[in-house]
Amino acid sequence: MNRYSPSQPGHVRASDADRDRVFDVLREALAEGRLTPVEHTERVDAVYTAKTIGELAPITSDLPGGRAAPGHPAISVGVEGTDTITTIMSGAERTGRWVVAPRLVVNSVLGGVELDFREAVLAQREITVQLMCLLGGVRMVVPEGVRVENAAAAILGGAELGGAGAVDDPGAPTIRLTGMLLLGGVEVKVKRRKRRRSG
Repeated sequence: MNRYSPSQPGHVRASDADRDRVFDVLREALAEGRLTPVEHTERVDAVYTAKTIGELAPITSDLPGGRAAPGHPAISVGVEGTDTITTIMSGAERTGRWVVAPRLVVNSVLGGVELDFREAVLAQREITVQLMCLLGGVRMVVPEGVRVENAAAAILGGAELGGAGAVDDPGAPTIRLTGMLLLGGVEVKVKRRKRRRSG
């Protein structure tokens, strides 16, 4: 049984909301072990290329409905460890589809780092981003429904969380900021999930 009503015939063009509902089902299936990470990636790719309701329906036809709120990124299982990004008078970015370790260390000295979580797979529901910014900055983009909590110390610097600091869903994926901002800062923007264009 799929998630689409009879009032939506298969030839109708799929909306962003339709795709978000499918992403929710796939996210739950990955978290529960019903899909492997490889299978999850294949189905996510299929969602991005689907143009109609009829093309979306088979993607989740063998899965139970998900319960998560729209916009949540996928939660993977079995991913451990720490990832580190260091920039000195340079820049770095993590965009597109990438796996976020439970602990991400970002060191930025006279540089900039961009972290786009809209297509990212989180290693667990709550991750920690440890910051060390000296005359550097970090720009984060998160999808709707993700909460960002700031526990980083700041000296002549600070963090702007935007709408991500006001998410009150207790089950929402959470990104917790720690570390030190010295003459540096973090800016968080909330944007809709990116859509891929078919070739």
